Amino acid sequence: MSDVRVLGATIERGDEVLTDDALQFVADLHERFAARRDELLEARARRREEAARTGKLDFLPETRQVRESEWQVAEAPTALRDRRVEITGPTDRKMTINALNSGAKVWLADLEDANTPHWSNVVNGQINLADAIRESIELESNGKHYTLRDDVEHATIVVRPRGWHLDERNIEINGRKAVGALVDFGLHFFHNAKELLHRGSGPYFYLPKMESHLEARLWNDVFTHAERTLGIEHGTIRATVLIETIPAAFEMEEILYELREHASGLNAGRWDYLFSVIKYFRDAGEKFILPDRNSVTMTAPFMRAYTELLVRTCHKRGAFAIGGMAAFIPSKDPEVTEKAMAKVHADKSREATDGFDGSWVAHPGMVGLCQEEFDKVLGDKPNQVDRKREDVEVTAEQLLDVAATEGSATKDGLRGAVDVGIRYIASWLGGNGAAGIHNLMEDAATAEISRSQIWQWVRNGVVLDTGETVTADLVRTVLADVRAELEGEIPADLLGPAVELFEQVALAEEFVDFLTLPAYERIQ
Repeated sequence: MSDVRVLGATIERGDEVLTDDALQFVADLHERFAARRDELLEARARRREEAARTGKLDFLPETRQVRESEWQVAEAPTALRDRRVEITGPTDRKMTINALNSGAKVWLADLEDANTPHWSNVVNGQINLADAIRESIELESNGKHYTLRDDVEHATIVVRPRGWHLDERNIEINGRKAVGALVDFGLHFFHNAKELLHRGSGPYFYLPKMESHLEARLWNDVFTHAERTLGIEHGTIRATVLIETIPAAFEMEEILYELREHASGLNAGRWDYLFSVIKYFRDAGEKFILPDRNSVTMTAPFMRAYTELLVRTCHKRGAFAIGGMAAFIPSKDPEVTEKAMAKVHADKSREATDGFDGSWVAHPGMVGLCQEEFDKVLGDKPNQVDRKREDVEVTAEQLLDVAATEGSATKDGLRGAVDVGIRYIASWLGGNGAAGIHNLMEDAATAEISRSQIWQWVRNGVVLDTGETVTADLVRTVLADVRAELEGEIPADLLGPAVELFEQVALAEEFVDFLTLPAYERIQ
């Protein structure tokens, strides 16, 4: 038996999740696969260095046969055939109930970017998932009683574990921190896989932050071993992969191929994708400098190439293509809501017309809007996988054509990046990874784009619309101004650390791969 130590504080009902058998199951996964995880993270760094040196990425010559041969992913289980509306959110108790009641076809139960990995969140998220699956979940809060409704079809649960890069410091296995992804996957699968199957669903997952087909192969091996260990039929697990890194965009077919007996589809993780483009080519010259974040829409040529290729790739292989996030939160201001809703309608209409099989929303109030646009295209069909999009041809050059993006770098854009970044980090440090900011539901990707873009602008001496050059001193001046504005709105014990952390990850000489790594060290 492995030496497993739980170092985190005692959490009410935590003993239901952190059982000896469950922890040994996680430890077995860790012993078998953690070393490969480490090697793959090292490979990421080497590949990034090569891309920075050459300013290029390309489709892999060594996997040409995979792209050119005939194969299909496994047929989708009934519970995943209609995914026209997916709602995303963390696994806190209220969100869990509201998501399942929302009318969406799928709930992305997020243990990653919309969830701060405070130990209480990690453990309670697993408790809430177990209760939700057994339909025993309820909550009393502020005089309100929340429970699962009988008059709606509850959303299918698809769990997003943490990315490969994150550890779980509160669980130690044979003297080292556990891999966060294996903790999240392992606990959920061990406790709930058979119960889900008994109820006509299954253990379904969203896989984030992957950068290569070799990382998908690792996940596939984890799935196969987990199924065999619990005596569950091979191929029962189904995974949808977020294509939210620029290197993964060049390996979509290979990623599906590696997971083909467990694959369900690919998702266009648009905000993390923008972050990845900036991060990957942050020091590769002017042609990779993006304008203000809000001016980079899904119709930008390089984003259009990415989404069109994703739809074609998925449907070529019998997999579902899931569109990006509509982050808008309905406002009390009718004018604000009207303008935002028009943009969301246009966005969802474009996705449905382009061939996507479904899309994401962040708020229950947006479920009907998204369904309306997909109903117009899908009608009574559960999906449009039969629409092959053979008209699409995408080159490496098109995927990397960042320079064709319209827009400019502005002082308002700089200030907005600082403002949103500080607000989000303060929320994250306080335990809330899904933060409502300026009528948008933001997760870690927003802060990542904000700080990485500032890092890139400083290193490249970008000139703003005001004629000012972006320097570290200018950024610090804006930081001070924004901090002064937020005093009294954000508690001092969160505002100070948030400003410090944002400055660190936006201005450090060495670029930090993920701001959640130093942020994790700051939480208790």
